[in-house]
Amino acid sequence: MSSGICFHFSLPLGEFNLEIDTEIPGQGVTALFGRSGSGKTSLLRCIAGLEKPPLAFLRFNGEIWHDTGQGLFVPPQQRSIGYVFQEGVLFPHLRARENLLFGFKRTPKLQQIESLQRVVDLLGLHNLLQRYPYQLSGGEKQRVAIGRALLNNPRLLLMDEPMASLDRSHKKEIIPYLECLHRSTNIPIIYVTHDPEELVRVADRLLLIEAGRLVAQGALEEMMARVDLPISRDYDAGAIISARILEHDEEFHLTRVGFKGGELTIAAIDQPVGNSIRIRIHAKDVSLALDPPGPTSILNILPAQVMEMQAHGRGRMVIRLEVGGVPV
Repeated sequence: MSSGICFHFSLPLGEFNLEIDTEIPGQGVTALFGRSGSGKTSLLRCIAGLEKPPLAFLRFNGEIWHDTGQGLFVPPQQRSIGYVFQEGVLFPHLRARENLLFGFKRTPKLQQIESLQRVVDLLGLHNLLQRYPYQLSGGEKQRVAIGRALLNNPRLLLMDEPMASLDRSHKKEIIPYLECLHRSTNIPIIYVTHDPEELVRVADRLLLIEAGRLVAQGALEEMMARVDLPISRDYDAGAIISARILEHDEEFHLTRVGFKGGELTIAAIDQPVGNSIRIRIHAKDVSLALDPPGPTSILNILPAQVMEMQAHGRGRMVIRLEVGGVPV
């Protein structure tokens, strides 16, 4: 696909070599997922041009950025890439507004795709503009860092575990803005994470990396439903379902959603009826029964078909179900 991102890198990384050869779409959010130390950040740095592997090929939307066979290397500053690091790296002597404008002012007007006001609105930065970095929380710093990357007018946005240094409350603060960014921009994003919850909220496609190797790749929902992958063996394994909000029950603080396989009742969420959402169903929250249970407090009881079973260690079985043709 000429509009995609094609890359092949071979890079020694101590205990193993990074050896990845693949192609991904030139739109949406592609997540690089794997355990810490699996090579995700090194791969991202190769794409950015911050690492120069002895063997490399990188083509972005038909343009060759790196080809060791031809001795071709486009420097990072000429790749039109935005890079968001694990911690919000801001200039400490500049206010948030000045940090945002640092790259924007250096971009020719004809190339200024994003406007300051749009980015401020998108990331909810209005009340932060006059603050210095030391006056910002971790989540606020990251929002400013993301805004600065967008105002550099990148053709590709790379995000290296942007929430890794945040506690749970600050992660909850920034996730809605990442979802909004996903919906509101056409810039392809490559997003590094080892947190399944982040995948649910921001990713379209998943590249699963283990010890420098690409284990599998595909659409997020398909990948999360596979029982043969390492991700299904984790304690917090689960499936992802795309659904639409049907109704809010304000009395009992519940929300009813519909998906291809039926309907579910979940804890209330603050989104309007009709919105599309993703739901993550944790494997540990699912019980199986051969017959419909009697009176129970369980809110969601759905007919399902067992499609696949795999043993993972002693006394542990991973089971893939389908509900109305939807894998769960």
